[in-house]
Amino acid sequence: MTYKAHFRRFFAADPNRLHVAAHSHHPWPDVTYDAQMHCWDDAARLADGKWAYLFTDIWPAVQGRIAALLALPDPGTLTFGPNTHGFLGRLLSCLPSGRPIRVLTTDGEFHSFARQMRRLEEDGLATVRRVPTEPLGEFTERFAEAAAGGGYDLVYVSQVFYDSGFAVADLAALVGTVAASGALVVIDGYHGFLAVPTDLGAVADRAFYLAGGYKYAMAGEGAVFLHAPPGICPRPRDTGWFAAFTALEAASGGPVTYAADASRFLGATFDPVGLYRLRAVLDWLAKTGIDVPTIHAHVQALQQQFAEGLADLRVPALNPDQLVVPISVAERGHFLTFRTPEASTIHRRLLAENVIADYRGDRLRFGFGLYHDGDDIDRLCRTLATTLS
Repeated sequence: MTYKAHFRRFFAADPNRLHVAAHSHHPWPDVTYDAQMHCWDDAARLADGKWAYLFTDIWPAVQGRIAALLALPDPGTLTFGPNTHGFLGRLLSCLPSGRPIRVLTTDGEFHSFARQMRRLEEDGLATVRRVPTEPLGEFTERFAEAAAGGGYDLVYVSQVFYDSGFAVADLAALVGTVAASGALVVIDGYHGFLAVPTDLGAVADRAFYLAGGYKYAMAGEGAVFLHAPPGICPRPRDTGWFAAFTALEAASGGPVTYAADASRFLGATFDPVGLYRLRAVLDWLAKTGIDVPTIHAHVQALQQQFAEGLADLRVPALNPDQLVVPISVAERGHFLTFRTPEASTIHRRLLAENVIADYRGDRLRFGFGLYHDGDDIDRLCRTLATTLS
């Protein structure tokens, strides 16, 4: 089945482009165009009143959609912001002060977290243990064993690793082991949300979950969300005035007040247009009956077709044997990662043919989405055969 008709505007902008970096930037469905115009019209119509409208209409609508997708029992545990780094800073501000924080993580975390940890280490503000993600088949057991030792203030782990595509299959079991240590638990779900089926019901009261609209939610930048378990970290030291938005007209003085729900992690003024787009995408998916298992099955079928096509090509520079996560492993996200010293060369040659993939060092990544079909995979294989022969 093809869903391309829902993405006409993006395809019309460059009809010859083949975008196979869905893990980086999805094309936006057409409903997001109208949503963006809706945001502008609301600003003109409501002026300062747009914030009240945002928090009483758009905000709860998006909370409800995401809570249903993630099996969260209370939509009020979700809050929104412009980027993951802002939430990371506020989470870090909940940790003990006066000594270096103790962190357990992996060597496969995205730059938004990994860079910040390295910088804190430089100034002696953090001690970080990084569990290697490889060998992937043993990762969950190794990470759980490290967490069980305790002594950490923060445990931070990705649901799907950005540099391999490997997916942690049983988040509940992993969080259960980590939770016993008493640490603050954060799951980076950016490569999992709206890609792999995710049920947070069993860990909703214990683990934070961080994701957003830029990738698989197809809504672009500026719409990141945080699930914040009730009662955990009630007063982040890094706090913006939106964290008490409902009490702004009350007299000041006394202790700094916070909302009781997840909005205690809010920052300050932001551009709401990303939330408009995200609401439009989630409403569109719901109305058309496209759920996460449907999306996941669609992408996995394309991945299988691509792997089989590569095997038939017998191109030495790129073949299924180079996959970091073999196609036979079901625990994978929506991109395939090849380990090859020619990653940059292959990327450059594809770019010359208006085929957009991406690479990190010796890892070449191909990501597929709802907007791809079998014809796109055939074209990708033909292009690889031509450029690598």
